[in-house]
Amino acid sequence: MPSAVSPPQWREKANDFFSSSGVKLKQAGQSAGENVVDVAEKVGTIVKSRWALIREARQRRSSPPPPIRETMQERLLSAAANTGLFFRKGISETKEKVVVGKMKVEEAAKKTADKSKVILSNIERWQKGVASNDVFGLPIEVTVQRQHSTRPIPEVLVKCADYLIISGLHTERIFKLEGDSKVIRQLISLYNQDWNATLPEGVNAVDVAALVKCYLASLPEPLTTFELYHEIRDARNSINEMRNILKKLPSVSYMTLEFITALLLRVSQKSSLNKMDAHSLAVELAPVIMWQKGDPGTDLRSHLSYTSKVPPRTIDLASSNDAWKDLLDDDDSDNASSQIPLDDGFPLDYGAIEVILCLIQHHNAIFTDANETIW
Repeated sequence: MPSAVSPPQWREKANDFFSSSGVKLKQAGQSAGENVVDVAEKVGTIVKSRWALIREARQRRSSPPPPIRETMQERLLSAAANTGLFFRKGISETKEKVVVGKMKVEEAAKKTADKSKVILSNIERWQKGVASNDVFGLPIEVTVQRQHSTRPIPEVLVKCADYLIISGLHTERIFKLEGDSKVIRQLISLYNQDWNATLPEGVNAVDVAALVKCYLASLPEPLTTFELYHEIRDARNSINEMRNILKKLPSVSYMTLEFITALLLRVSQKSSLNKMDAHSLAVELAPVIMWQKGDPGTDLRSHLSYTSKVPPRTIDLASSNDAWKDLLDDDDSDNASSQIPLDDGFPLDYGAIEVILCLIQHHNAIFTDANETIW
């Protein structure tokens, strides 16, 4: 059996074979003629080219493939590069959005701050009594402060009381009869534009008494205050306790309460003519003098205030009786006989009624340190 030949020796023998073959073919061609030589050269060339291709293919197969680790590293580097690119792009876009969002937030905050300043300014002006000329619906302290008067009582109540003492004590069912809604609205408009206005000629005592109730009903807080509601209510059977507790009231509330109950006392003293004794007056006035937060009478008081339905027209104080009547007849859509429901549809607070009854009947004994109201 012939011995195995190593690859290098095999390649050398093959080269020698083809080289010697080429020489022998040339020699044969020289001996056989030029045509044979041409054919032999072509065959040798083809064989050499094929052999070169075979060697190249074997060399590629014999060369080792690139390591798997290097391939994975290249892929990881490429993926990391792409991820870093996307990450940087995302950060850039996020920064742009944050900047835009920050600008919008700052803009909204600035607008909110500006609005808050306006609101606070209006509140401050309102607290000082300069934001509005209204009398109805404002705290009683604001109205009195605006008047710059030595008498801490709203002037609208003073004007109404003076009128009633002179012209209304003999009017039957005074403070009980329902007032004309159109007249009441005109009177509210009058005093909202001029707190020191004089009642026009031609009005009647029923409407003036209803105006008093409307003003008291429009107050954000009753004359007796929310804080002292229970204390005052519990003291209704003791003159001494009532006197001491009422001294805790703010000065304006105390003086106005004394003024209103003094008026009611004068009206009750003419009960034989006007049919309104102290108890009847207490029933009518208690809901607008004394109440606690959220009680069922709130809707009634809102209705009595009429502040949201005041017509924009003013009343000429120098007008004659006929002009006053013409003004009341201007609004054809509002029935001139329409009435204000002053005592219907709400539950009675009997404790508050007893308090007001006590203040009327024992007025002089309770308000001993007040300047007695004299007409």
